[in-house]
Amino acid sequence: MLRDDINNALKDAMKAKNERAVSTLRMVNSSLKNADIEARGAGKPALGDAEVLPLLQKMIKQRQESVEMYQKGGRADLVKQEQEEIAIISAYLPKQMSEAEMKTAIEAAIKETGAAGMKDMGKVIGALKGKYAGQMDMAKASGLVKGMLAG
Repeated sequence: MLRDDINNALKDAMKAKNERAVSTLRMVNSSLKNADIEARGAGKPALGDAEVLPLLQKMIKQRQESVEMYQKGGRADLVKQEQEEIAIISAYLPKQMSEAEMKTAIEAAIKETGAAGMKDMGKVIGALKGKYAGQMDMAKASGLVKGMLAG
């Protein structure tokens, strides 16, 4: 399970005295605990791997936005820190699909769902989310689906 991998990596980072990894993994654990508490409040079980992936992706996206702001502000030290955190968190995500792989998967999803036009876009995106959660940038996929259905 993903949580076990993260906890084991945290222990290893502590032993290796890797400060950046320790602080990043502790932050990930904290986010997971908060999400679990929120789920419990809504009467749901603790997050499984399928729910942990979007949380990790959100954390990476926040760091990517920070990198852009720090670059504009000329803070190379903070850019480096955020990029290191992105690398640490990314290690727990499945390998991201290339654009060519995404197009192939989208074409298959369009055939599977029988999508005929823009009105069927939701069906296609739903199928992609079900099969490729965590492997595909859904914002980019949405644009590709739109292009394929419109064309």
